[in-house]
Amino acid sequence: MDLPLPTTTSLFRPPSTSYFPPSSSTFGFPLSYSRNGFRCSATTFTSPQQMNETVLENKKYDLLKAVQDTQRGLVTTPNQRSEIEEALVDLESYGVGNEAIDLGKLDGTWRLQYTSASDVLILLDSSSRLPFFQVGQIFQKFECKGKDDGGYIRNVVRWSIPRLFEENEGATLLVSAKFSIVSQRNIYLQFEEIALQNIIISEELQALIAPALLPRSFLSLQILQAIRTFKAQIPVTSTSPGRQSVGGLYYLSYLDRNMLVGRAVGGGGVFVFTRAQAVV
Repeated sequence: MDLPLPTTTSLFRPPSTSYFPPSSSTFGFPLSYSRNGFRCSATTFTSPQQMNETVLENKKYDLLKAVQDTQRGLVTTPNQRSEIEEALVDLESYGVGNEAIDLGKLDGTWRLQYTSASDVLILLDSSSRLPFFQVGQIFQKFECKGKDDGGYIRNVVRWSIPRLFEENEGATLLVSAKFSIVSQRNIYLQFEEIALQNIIISEELQALIAPALLPRSFLSLQILQAIRTFKAQIPVTSTSPGRQSVGGLYYLSYLDRNMLVGRAVGGGGVFVFTRAQAVV
């Protein structure tokens, strides 16, 4: 019979460890001699590197715990904001702030867990107030694998209109930008395009356009196909001479294999992301 496998949660705190000094044996087994011969005893040894990794994981846990009940930053009290900022600074200052950006680690998809950026909070607030507008998951997707000076970043917002589109993920708003490294931890974003795509209509609307009990006409099939493949693109790159395109400076204050923290320079807000599966 199959036994159930243990599961983990996203807010797993690594167990605390105790430090034991190195033993006299090369392999960590101290030897002593007695009248009856050699006696061997095992000692648990935790290296300084393992201790540092445990402390770091605890700091990441504390940050995720501080933001978990904030609805991605929409609902926060002054005490919560103070606690979050303290956890952020504590993590950012943990010996990684002076390292250069590792584009290999940065490449991939990141899911938003918390932000204080007003432009994102407006979307979240509208979703909470308006019955006809929903905001689902929000991602940042970096495309910079094999690069050494920059790449592309795509801000992905899943949203929906109830009863017309599929719940929470009925459509995708995509804001694309090119980024370049300007210092060890700073990248400059130059926005290029805003697109609306990946529309998935609700089953109710599909049934209205092409009823399941009736033969689907060529026109109804064409309408469904046009909705599925619809994509509206708005370029935001300036074509006027002497006029700069929309852009901004983004400070990557913390980065590892499963967490990304960024700050929009100039008071644009802070962003906390965790690694996610790839999205379009």
